[in-house]
Amino acid sequence: MNKKIPVIAKNQKIVYTAFIIVAIILFVLTSLYTKFNIFTLLKNSDEFWSFIVNDFLPPALPKASSIGGVLSSVLVTLALAMASTTVAAILAFFVALFGSEKISPFPKLAKYVRAVATFLRNIPALVWAFILFSSLGIGTGVGFVALCITSFAFMVRAFVETMDDVSNDSVESLLTVGAGFPQRVAQAIVPSCLSGFLSWFLYCIEVNIRASTIVGMVGGGGVGLTLFSYIKGFQYDVALSIILLIALMIIVVDRITAMLRKELQK
Repeated sequence: MNKKIPVIAKNQKIVYTAFIIVAIILFVLTSLYTKFNIFTLLKNSDEFWSFIVNDFLPPALPKASSIGGVLSSVLVTLALAMASTTVAAILAFFVALFGSEKISPFPKLAKYVRAVATFLRNIPALVWAFILFSSLGIGTGVGFVALCITSFAFMVRAFVETMDDVSNDSVESLLTVGAGFPQRVAQAIVPSCLSGFLSWFLYCIEVNIRASTIVGMVGGGGVGLTLFSYIKGFQYDVALSIILLIALMIIVVDRITAMLRKELQK
């Protein structure tokens, strides 16, 4: 008699089954708590598809006089993401030097630096944009500062973790010969971590391209603000064209940064 060999081990099957059961229970409980009814959503889906087909499709180009403004807003979004990420990366590098216990001249300060970065990182850029409206008003300045804060906090944590992965031997050998803090950074940290820093920088650019569009919709400038103005004007077909343009922009940037990150890992 041939013995059947299970495709999945018995203990793994139990774990997967338990996970599915827990997920279903959580879905039911959260649906009851939020009063979400998936059957009501499916019942009213006809109105949603009718809105998409009748108002959004087919996409239409803006007026000839407005095409230049749309393309200009796309460039503003790209510049906003690049500028905020670059400034945040420079600031994050210097702050991260004090957030790594391995390299910081004040090791006791490191945990506080990481705590502040964690706090700032957990507040989305959109929330920062709303907070900054009251002081800076509507414009690219708000978008720049909001993106800069979240990017700075994210990269501080990322840079600290990259520094912590550096071999202790190189740092300790420099300490043994009496190297100071700047020498340890220049001789041990920068050569070992530069590719990691650049990879995180490129990843942050990808994130900020998307985030700058969302921040722009609430007044941060760029293509997001242009998109929101067409939606407010009920020109949904033109808005769809801008959405497709945003998607194309994000795909191109993602491909370029992915290629650069792959080259850095070689």
